[in-house]
Amino acid sequence: MAEVTLEGVSKRFGAVQVIHDVSLTIADGEFVVFVGPSGCGKSTLLRIIAGFEDASGGDVRIGGRSVRNEAARDRGVAMVFQNYALYPHMTARQNMAFGLKNIGTPKAEIEARIAKAAAILQLEPYLERRPNALSGGQRQRVAIGRAIMREPDVFLFDEPLSNLDAALRVSMRTEIARLHHRLGATMIYVTHDQTEAMTMADRIVVLRAGRIEQVGTPIDLYDRPANAFIAGFLGAPRINLIPATVKAVSGQRLILEGPGGFTLEAEARPGSAELGAVVTLGLRPENLTPAEHGEIVGTIDVVEQLGAMQLVYATLANGTSIVAEQRGGFAPAIGATARFAVGTGIRHVFDAKEQAITAQAAPVSTPKTMLAEGPEMSGGDVHGRA
Repeated sequence: MAEVTLEGVSKRFGAVQVIHDVSLTIADGEFVVFVGPSGCGKSTLLRIIAGFEDASGGDVRIGGRSVRNEAARDRGVAMVFQNYALYPHMTARQNMAFGLKNIGTPKAEIEARIAKAAAILQLEPYLERRPNALSGGQRQRVAIGRAIMREPDVFLFDEPLSNLDAALRVSMRTEIARLHHRLGATMIYVTHDQTEAMTMADRIVVLRAGRIEQVGTPIDLYDRPANAFIAGFLGAPRINLIPATVKAVSGQRLILEGPGGFTLEAEARPGSAELGAVVTLGLRPENLTPAEHGEIVGTIDVVEQLGAMQLVYATLANGTSIVAEQRGGFAPAIGATARFAVGTGIRHVFDAKEQAITAQAAPVSTPKTMLAEGPEMSGGDVHGRA
């Protein structure tokens, strides 16, 4: 059993509090990604779980037992670091064996574990090479192999792909996802890259300023963000956030007026918006397309050619920047005035405090994703009491 539970965890460095009363449960065998901007506390929280940092308050439980007072080596976790942390004078085989050799593990068992880890990670041809004779991806696989050797209850990854080039990051994402499928182990992964979070996670934990903003599956957070920060952080290109005014209200139905006088219908929770209220309309780029009779008018700034798809960037009458997807056809000319049609996807609405009031942004609770008790927010499971 390798369930990980955080109960009211906080962390201070002197007078500065960087983690604020975080409560979270990660199920046995789950792949959870901590994501957020630099300085949000995600790596600090991971280091507290690992035992490299002491919590200032609260408790950490792994497999049902409190590990707050246990040393890192006794917690049953293995960390994979951003910088690989390989000994340059040792071969890949020796690096992988080093930790077990130090604690007196029999040689035959070490060799058996090396063979198993090398087969999983396809490292057999590289075991006798030193790190300087390995590519970045191969070094990272050796570091992951060293973690596998320990047969931990929990794998911890601290931005392990940030030193790799773009193509290698994509292939390593796939390898780590396959590794999780093969091992079925509990994995906690820290990244600032929302694409890594969206493509790898069973659940994503979005942090900001040391607090959990929202927890949910990738599709929950993408389709049902709790606030404008989460909507803007997840998704590439970013969501379009357009100021608008409520012109009519009928139950869940709102009529919104945006820059340049366009009007658009959206749905919000009953009673969440009043006539005349200033709100923010959120439209994903895939829900916005250049079209002759579109509702929204803008001036074309840039067109990015991506093969089968083009990203069209434009500026609205009030200076708001937007981006739309176009598949096929001729790209509009830079500097030209163009219209954009809004598709049938979700039209997100955020109030003056940037909280989601979209009708679809209802709380989600299932047995697998239920967390420690805490305040509810719209759009997924949310915990981390402030």
